[in-house]
Amino acid sequence: MNKFNVKEKLIGTCLLCIIVPLAIISYFFIVIIGIFGDTARIRQGVRALDHFVNATLFNGYAVESISSHAWRKRDKKWAKVIIWITDKFEKDHCKKANKREQIIVEIMLKKGLDKQTIGINKN
Repeated sequence: MNKFNVKEKLIGTCLLCIIVPLAIISYFFIVIIGIFGDTARIRQGVRALDHFVNATLFNGYAVESISSHAWRKRDKKWAKVIIWITDKFEKDHCKKANKREQIIVEIMLKKGLDKQTIGINKN
């Protein structure tokens, strides 16, 4: 393990110590406002949570929803389950999500925005 990898892990751990408590507070905020308030206010929070879960649990891209990722990987068992569930609420939801989001994924990959940024030696 090189010194840049250690630096990235140390900075990442410090950031998580800040972000995770804020994420928990945000989750409860989403639930409370979602039940009692204007859902338009929390829509972006739900979308961000969707992307977070996709990136962490499903090993997807941070710029992509679980639905879009499921459509890209539709031959996988987990993706078939997601597609089946979302089809109960909206026919072809995952396909539509992928059509909307695939261009963002392509731009991200083309620009290298999925690459490591902390601890990179720029020389």
